[in-house]
Amino acid sequence: MRLARILPLALCLGTIALGLLAVEVLLRLNILNPFVIPLPSTVLGSFGRLFAEEQLLHRLAMTGGEALAASVLVALVGIALGVLLYKVRILALATEPWVAAVAAAPVVLAYPLFLVIFGRSTATIIAMGFVAGLAPVTLKTLEGLKGVRKSLINVGLSYNLTASQQFWKIEFPAAIPTIFVGVRLGLVFALINLIGVEFLINFGGLGQLINDLAERYDLAGVFATIVFVILVSVVIFAALERVERWLRPGH
Repeated sequence: MRLARILPLALCLGTIALGLLAVEVLLRLNILNPFVIPLPSTVLGSFGRLFAEEQLLHRLAMTGGEALAASVLVALVGIALGVLLYKVRILALATEPWVAAVAAAPVVLAYPLFLVIFGRSTATIIAMGFVAGLAPVTLKTLEGLKGVRKSLINVGLSYNLTASQQFWKIEFPAAIPTIFVGVRLGLVFALINLIGVEFLINFGGLGQLINDLAERYDLAGVFATIVFVILVSVVIFAALERVERWLRPGH
């Protein structure tokens, strides 16, 4: 059982290491342009400098706080909207295509409007992340509730459960896996937009750091910060998987 868990991780890490080694070799042979792509060894060596000189942990705390606030809002409001659309079918028929359109729209381009409303502040960044992540959570909540197996619903009816008991004891728990897919997607959308807006308005957090490093043409630092963001995202997703397992202990 332990081997089955270790092998995929080892394969993943080995593939990444081989890819980085290949890029390193191609750069040293001048096949790839070193003015566009820094050496992976230089990128890895930049982490110490970023922690010591660029206050990477402090910037992570800023972006993390914004992401946490946006994610909580996305989960609470998105799941509530999904439940509302599930309960009011006419509302779902009227608005579901529009919600899907918002999910596909480049919301980050609306940042000037949010700047006008909230100013150049943390509120703008959180609002952008919230709006960007809301649609996936709403849609996947609706999909999960609509996809509950009829046999499970019939079991509830056979026990004469009330509509409220039917929802909270059968329908909602059965939809949790799909809902968590939406939460993960919403978090991805929110995090991308958070860092993108930080970069665009040059205000706080990891996005501002990437902007500063790019203006100094510190490619190694830019790539190292991006890798750091990816690693943080992986940790967050792993934590969400554990939360999902805790909510569904029998699976």
